[in-house]
Amino acid sequence: MTVTSRQTDHPIHDQFTDRWSPRAFTDRSISEAEILALFEAARWAPSASNNQPWRFAYGLRGDEGFAKIAEALAPGNRVWAEKAAALVAVASASTVERNGEVSPNAWHAFDTGTAWGYFALQAHHAGLAAHAMGGFDAEKLAENLTLPKGYVLHAVVAVGERGEAELLAEPLKSREAPNGRRPISETVGRGGFK
Repeated sequence: MTVTSRQTDHPIHDQFTDRWSPRAFTDRSISEAEILALFEAARWAPSASNNQPWRFAYGLRGDEGFAKIAEALAPGNRVWAEKAAALVAVASASTVERNGEVSPNAWHAFDTGTAWGYFALQAHHAGLAAHAMGGFDAEKLAENLTLPKGYVLHAVVAVGERGEAELLAEPLKSREAPNGRRPISETVGRGGFK
């Protein structure tokens, strides 16, 4: 599906403008192989000193893992995200061990964000949609998924086949469209930050 409403300032591959984060999902389930392919793409993201701090916990709709993640979602997200085929919690290790010493990893969130980006693009290539959200109870999610000490939760991602906007109730229905971006002139500065 090509999204024609998004206009770029400079020519880029359509994968970047065609990918967006819907809230409407069909009832199609996805297989273990389909979700593992998304994690495989995330696995190959660049990582400072190759530490690969990202960690994912997931559940497929109908299983216990899915319910544990859904239970921690904010009500406004849970109402639509529970219809996705999979829910994925994204976390990262905030420390790194080198030569037997543990020290803070300043790049853990940066690297994990890149891994999420790879995951999202692979979902798009596979004909799936991935919608990351920050509306969740981090304490409950950490408890439900037994998050190890020293790890930080970043997001929950709903994954599935994109559905029609009519599947949603208002006000979500009217918001179900790709959004724009600020022009590069507002976010990029040659020689210094804008």
